[in-house]
Amino acid sequence: MLVKRVPTKAPILMKQVYQKIFPQVNKELAYWTNRANKIPNKELRTQALASIQDKKFHCQGGSVYSVLAGPYWKEAITFIVAYQTISDYLDNLCDRSTSLDPDDFRLLHQSMRDCFIEDAPIPNYYALREDQDDDDYLKDLVRTCQKIVKQVRHFNVIQPFLLELEELYSDLQVHKHVCHDERIPRLENWFYTYKEKWPMLSWYEFSACTGSTLGIFYLISYGLQHEITENLAKKIHTSYFPYMQGLHIMLDYFIDQEEDRLGGDLNFCNYYKDERELEERLTYFVNKTNEHIQELPDRPFHEMVQHGLVGLYLADPKVGKMEQAVKISKRLLRASGRKSQFFHWNIKLYNRLSGRY
Repeated sequence: MLVKRVPTKAPILMKQVYQKIFPQVNKELAYWTNRANKIPNKELRTQALASIQDKKFHCQGGSVYSVLAGPYWKEAITFIVAYQTISDYLDNLCDRSTSLDPDDFRLLHQSMRDCFIEDAPIPNYYALREDQDDDDYLKDLVRTCQKIVKQVRHFNVIQPFLLELEELYSDLQVHKHVCHDERIPRLENWFYTYKEKWPMLSWYEFSACTGSTLGIFYLISYGLQHEITENLAKKIHTSYFPYMQGLHIMLDYFIDQEEDRLGGDLNFCNYYKDERELEERLTYFVNKTNEHIQELPDRPFHEMVQHGLVGLYLADPKVGKMEQAVKISKRLLRASGRKSQFFHWNIKLYNRLSGRY
């Protein structure tokens, strides 16, 4: 069944998500899981499999954008799953390995850039680390993305915006995975080069905004079906960066506060002066996101994405383990509106019935 038009009602969208999108995502992930199982190097195999198993919901959430691709929704899911799998796999390699070499991290993340350069020669992304043989797992993920990119209409128009979003994302991954003492100085110095362009953000909010792949998924999915002018591409870019992407990642860090505290991991929510400021800034991102998506094509869809992000993250059981987070969550849900509350309870029910939690 083809998606003939973009849903404008939350129940219709959720029906498509559960009946079509998630099953197709599962098929794609089953393929990459099978490929990961064949990786000869034990460490690379372990991290590839763990990234799929533990972060499956990243692919599920991102693949909602496939509805923008109309009859090419399966191709959109193929790209989104492959690209997000690269992202999650590299995050594991940088976060859980013994390497603290920024040059190693930079070379690994060149794979994400190569996804947007048609027929780009594919180097050995592991050249600067000990673990090597992945049986072309990472290269095949890149080739899969390149194959879909060739089908995007007027790709030359959106390519500069894709590369900018990718560069920001990769820079973040390099800076935040180096040795502990260098992370904050590197992130602060990095932000200073962009501060004039985004003065309304702090260094930690800017870092969070760069850590999302939603803008990329939007551009690719929409471009598979529609013509995109340079003016529209700019509008899409500025609508998603920084606010929609920032809301996405700040919510992710919000629910991980206790987990990151126990693990000693970097969490951008920890840099607010107190919980009141944290709540105020999260609400600010909710409001600014809504403001910036009003002029986009298929506006109701993007409003549902915004509401869905709030509902999805605040439905996570980790929120219930933090007393103050529960209070903030209730106020954020009220501020975001009834649609966020619909997604919140819907996702809670789905998680319970699917056995996820």
